[in-house]
Amino acid sequence: MMDAARERDRADPLREYRDRFALPDGVIYLDGNSLGALPKATAERMAGVVRGEWGEGLIRSWNPGENGGADWIGLPRRVGGRIARLVGAAPDTVVAADSTSVNLFKLIAAALAMRPGRKVVLSEPGNFPTDLYMIAGLEAQGLAERRLAPRDRLADALDGDVALLLLTHVHYKTGEVFDMAALTRAAHDAGALVLWDLSHSAGAIPVGLDASGADFAVGCGYKYLNGGPGAPAFAYVAQRHHAALEQPLTGWMGHAAPFAFSDDYAPAPGVGRLLCGTPPVLALAALEVGVDLVAEIGIDRLAAKSRALSEFFRDCLDGLGVALELASPADPMQRGSQLSFRHRQAYAICQALIARGVIGDFRDPDILRFGFAPAYVSFEDAARAARHLAEVLETGEWQREEFRERAAVT
Repeated sequence: MMDAARERDRADPLREYRDRFALPDGVIYLDGNSLGALPKATAERMAGVVRGEWGEGLIRSWNPGENGGADWIGLPRRVGGRIARLVGAAPDTVVAADSTSVNLFKLIAAALAMRPGRKVVLSEPGNFPTDLYMIAGLEAQGLAERRLAPRDRLADALDGDVALLLLTHVHYKTGEVFDMAALTRAAHDAGALVLWDLSHSAGAIPVGLDASGADFAVGCGYKYLNGGPGAPAFAYVAQRHHAALEQPLTGWMGHAAPFAFSDDYAPAPGVGRLLCGTPPVLALAALEVGVDLVAEIGIDRLAAKSRALSEFFRDCLDGLGVALELASPADPMQRGSQLSFRHRQAYAICQALIARGVIGDFRDPDILRFGFAPAYVSFEDAARAARHLAEVLETGEWQREEFRERAAVT
């Protein structure tokens, strides 16, 4: 098993990129689907922004130019344009701003305004909580009506009352991937708009927003884009909707001329009207490093290695006699860059693995989840992680009391 892993690593065309991440010694990191690892270049970039652009350039750094200018004001669109290429969108259709939750609120409200007479936002039970909570918040204001349908009945639930179909492209628990193009067509046939949450897709698997006819999308910057904890999110609006888009959070950065300081709001042209408050410069600078690194590697190469890693991990478990219930689709083409298993003691097993230096994660109530971020996870990592998992299960190590106590963040 280990010999096979090392042979695969020697032949891996992405092996050079592992050294471009700061990975702690003795740690096998399989949680990049929750928080991406730190690119080494990020620390250098942050030091440059803090000491040079902020320390020396001061307020001059908001503008581009030779006199200390760093074009901070352009960061949301610049980083958004780079993310756009990773999700199959035109550069002027994406901005990097705010959080996924805030962007969901903005785009759900905008979609409802574009479908007068319809109030239903359709999603599935078990969607990521913040997606459902944002619908509920608008429902409490009398602006929306939440409707949930199982994923195999979503098309049937699309009727003349549905304004918006809101789905997560890659399910956060199981990794199962929706057919974006097919469901987008079904929604459009019913007169509804579609909003895709790409938080577990962007930077991991190919996404074709423009090609699929998607209307809107959101996604976070701290998973596969390696932007750091709490990194800014991004929002996408198809070009055909730019003129009609009315977002509810009419902050000054979304104004057509923010430094005219007018008393009356006038939306900026295009996707820029999705901006709200002052850009978080330090966070956007860190995100830009991660996005550029992912773009350099290439989504197709990342996805291919991810599938190979996850299948190798399954082979290792089989070879070790580990029989866990697979919660993810068996076909690697039908899942994102992760593998999930069900076990009644998944939390304790996860904690036992973390104590051994194998960092995966747990999702309530019974999901043991391993992310395979192919930019820095090796086949030897996968083989060693499988061996640790087999030993934890075989010895009953997970039964120790300290592994059962729930932490605030799981």
